[in-house]
Amino acid sequence: MIRISRDYVTGAHSPSDTPAARCQSGDTVWFETRNCYDDRLAADGSEFEPENAVENPATGPLYIEGAKKGDVLKVEILDITLKGIGYMRQSTVGGAFYERVSERVVREFDVSGDTLQFNDTLTFPINTMIGVIGVAPETEAISTVIPGDHGGNMDCTRIIEGSTVYLPVNVDGALLAIGDLHALMGDGECMICGLESAGEVTVRVSVVQEDALPTPCVVTAHDPCNPTRICTIQSEEDLMAAAKKSANCMLDYLLARTDLDEYDGGKLLSLKGDLIINQIVNPLLTVRMELDKSILDAYEVDIP
Repeated sequence: MIRISRDYVTGAHSPSDTPAARCQSGDTVWFETRNCYDDRLAADGSEFEPENAVENPATGPLYIEGAKKGDVLKVEILDITLKGIGYMRQSTVGGAFYERVSERVVREFDVSGDTLQFNDTLTFPINTMIGVIGVAPETEAISTVIPGDHGGNMDCTRIIEGSTVYLPVNVDGALLAIGDLHALMGDGECMICGLESAGEVTVRVSVVQEDALPTPCVVTAHDPCNPTRICTIQSEEDLMAAAKKSANCMLDYLLARTDLDEYDGGKLLSLKGDLIINQIVNPLLTVRMELDKSILDAYEVDIP
């Protein structure tokens, strides 16, 4: 298995980055990640100096041989393992509650098991997810803090073990980077962060040709209790713009792969599509539309 250690991190998805490793399409690759605070946030509330750390570091990038502009990179999330400790803090400048707090208070949690002991009253199941997964844009570098058409800091709670992420290939090799693991996070990430942790991610990467597939998108993990869903993910400065863009990406996909038109396709999405806020804390805001994959199966739509 190809391995990329936490020594190889980047603070931006960039077409000019030097690859940390190379692989073939179909290979399995292990990424060791730092937490979003570059492993420098302490429970006593002290923080790193920005000039001495990588903000929201992502491990990589990984060069996938044979990946060319116009292809789609399929990333199957095989395993996510956390490294014992998770951190949370609030912001005095962002999120839904910043006007109600006057200082950053850091809490440290044990995330080594299957449950989170929030306090003496509340215990929750751990639900590990990937906050940052993205490829290089075609031209300019984009910070790993920012989500976009390249993926990046999408903070999507659907990107968990067993799910599959599809990203556009904008440059040769794609240059995949992964980071910002969360032990738990609610949709919206309303305080400013999830339960941030370092960890390890194992993925299988494949290059596919699918010109209609909206990217970035996610096919959710198999769950016998819940339907498999496809999620189109879009980010904009304005939340309504992100919602409309995400919904229209799903509609465009339906029109390209079924005999539905705009009228019935739109009605279908109004009945069965769910618009969900990923996050409201990054420079661009992120919304996804979810649709049961069984609807695509009924039209014999094959997602590679």
